[in-house]
Amino acid sequence: MTTHHFHAVIWIDHREARVFHFSPTDVERLVLHPDHPTRHIHHKANSIGSGHAADDHNFFQAIAGAVADAGAVLVTGPGNAKNALVKHIDQHDPKLMKTIAGVETVDHPSDAQLVAFARHYFKAEDRMLPQRQ
Repeated sequence: MTTHHFHAVIWIDHREARVFHFSPTDVERLVLHPDHPTRHIHHKANSIGSGHAADDHNFFQAIAGAVADAGAVLVTGPGNAKNALVKHIDQHDPKLMKTIAGVETVDHPSDAQLVAFARHYFKAEDRMLPQRQ
C-alpha cells in the first residue's frame, strides 16, 4: 500500500530518473530508465544532424505519470534533461505544469541528500503547507 504525499522531487539525467514522493517524515522512491538510453554521440564533420540524441518522450511520459498525483514537484538534475522534461510536460500535460514548483541544477546527490535538498527547498519557499487532497 502506498501513501499519497503532497510533495515530490525528480532527479533526472539521460540514463535515469529518480522520483521521490515525500512528507516531513516519510519517503517513497521510484527509479525509471529510458527504453533506449542515450549514448554519447560524436558529431562528424560534413554530416547531417546536430549530434544530439532526440528526447525520449516515452521516458518523459512515464516520469510525468509518476508525479501526476503530487501537489508540488521540484525537478532537478545536472544537465539539460531536466529542462527537456519540463518542456515535454508543458507541451503534453499543461495541467501538470501547475504543480512544477521549480527547476534546480543538482549534480549527483545520494537519495538522502536529494530528499533533504527538496525538503529544504519547499520549507524555505514556504511551500511545506498542509497537504490538500
